[in-house]
Amino acid sequence: MKRILFVCHGNICRSPMAEFVMKHLVSQAHLDDHYYIESAATSTEEIGNEVYPPARRKLAEHGIGCKGKTARQMTRADYERFDLLIGMDEWNIRNMTRISGDDRQQKIHKLMDYTPRPGDVADPWYTGNFEATWQDVLLGCRCLLELLEEERVR
Repeated sequence: MKRILFVCHGNICRSPMAEFVMKHLVSQAHLDDHYYIESAATSTEEIGNEVYPPARRKLAEHGIGCKGKTARQMTRADYERFDLLIGMDEWNIRNMTRISGDDRQQKIHKLMDYTPRPGDVADPWYTGNFEATWQDVLLGCRCLLELLEEERVR
């Protein structure tokens, strides 16, 4: 089973969107037995808070729920527990590497680096543009799942 942790700054917008989009894609493809998916934050600012309402609404527009999800911080132990740790932007990557101690096993990557448009996932916290974030997350998760499935069936 491939274990994936999506990570952003607060774990209330981008990383939970990625968590639940990926869970949805995995479920649609009947691959639930092959993937374990969670999300976390690099900061402590939002710990215990639910998914930000506009992010929750954007997921719901596409028939995806996130009930019960509350923010948690990534830990050093997560580096060992997960096969892939996927950040949303360069700051996340730096903080994830700091939390984990280093990336000796090369498990830490940016989500958009799996797509034809490498870079950062749009941050809706500052722009309010949850549609742009949705588009980035959906593309990133689709491309990541496609790659993982190619590797798995080899």
